[in-house]
Amino acid sequence: MNSRRTFIKQAGLAAGAALLLPSFAFDKATKNVGLQLYSLRKELPSDVKGVIEKVAKAGYTEVETYGFSNGKFWGLTPKEFLTLLKDNGLTAPSGHYGMDDFLKTGSTDKLKADIDSAAAIGGKYFTIAGAHVDVSKGSDGFKKVAEGFNKVAEIAKSSGLKFAYHNHDFEFKKLGDTTGYDIYLTETDKKLVNFELDLYWAVRSGNDPLALFKKYPGRFPMWHVKDMDKAKPEWNTEVGKGSIDFKSIFAQAKLSGMKNFFVEHETNYNPNPIESIKTSCDYIKANLI
Repeated sequence: MNSRRTFIKQAGLAAGAALLLPSFAFDKATKNVGLQLYSLRKELPSDVKGVIEKVAKAGYTEVETYGFSNGKFWGLTPKEFLTLLKDNGLTAPSGHYGMDDFLKTGSTDKLKADIDSAAAIGGKYFTIAGAHVDVSKGSDGFKKVAEGFNKVAEIAKSSGLKFAYHNHDFEFKKLGDTTGYDIYLTETDKKLVNFELDLYWAVRSGNDPLALFKKYPGRFPMWHVKDMDKAKPEWNTEVGKGSIDFKSIFAQAKLSGMKNFFVEHETNYNPNPIESIKTSCDYIKANLI
């Protein structure tokens, strides 16, 4: 698993988000509720088949993978893992991978192996979970990574996949009158580079997802959906129990360009994992889609 960059700063949704008029314009794809399997990172490696069955029973129809290593997903080849997904009525439109080796050495060997694995399980998106940035170089550091995004996106396209980048919160740190995230969005080819907006980390950084949708319409075909604990914002909680106004956000799905979203419970969250992912799924189905 790629390292998860968690840079903590307390924040909340910008005022006025709830004033946007609802316009629930979902296509068939967004009726599906997805789960980033990292949410079950403690359970998954020891019982892949059992955990995948429980994910389906909890109400999910899509998953997002992580942890592809040595040619396998938790001991299963891509073909075996795809069969397991199909047996449980699941698809995996996205998976989390890394590109730091490519940025450092220029070698595409590991990159192509990862892309091939994503394609082999029926993926649509090759998603980078986080990329190393030389922050000492300021804007230039982010521009260098953005250049890498364009290159990797071209390689992914050749295998029939779309490229996406998943944020944490350090990308939103101010760099003069811009941010690293703005640089990624403006310095990349919008026809090739997509973004999986982690709503929690955007909010934790003091940003309003709705403002991002307005500024960059259509650039966010995927979301990570995890709520912010009301008492301890550095903690996650089940969707619907925290402080993020998901109803206003989901109402602007069309503006965002959202096609798929994935519930995620991250490292700062330790509930009963299976019960919690079901609670989040139930809330989303009853209140958001």
